[in-house]
Amino acid sequence: MKELNLEYIRSRRNQLGLSQMKMAETLGFKNSSTYLKYERGIYSFKAEQLPLLAKILNCDISDFFILNVAKIEIY
Repeated sequence: MKELNLEYIRSRRNQLGLSQMKMAETLGFKNSSTYLKYERGIYSFKAEQLPLLAKILNCDISDFFILNVAKIEIY
């Protein structure tokens, strides 16, 4: 399972000047503290939330995932 890059989500939200309250409202959460728990990784975003999150943040869903690249040792 791929890991979400929560730092990217937070920084992208800040770049766009979106408040936690605006994110909470748009995603259908009760309040900003609920959204904050998702952004901090206390709760996990569900797969069905990612398309809307990508639309809000004006990015691709693939941008949310940490790219794990294997390191190759050269002898």
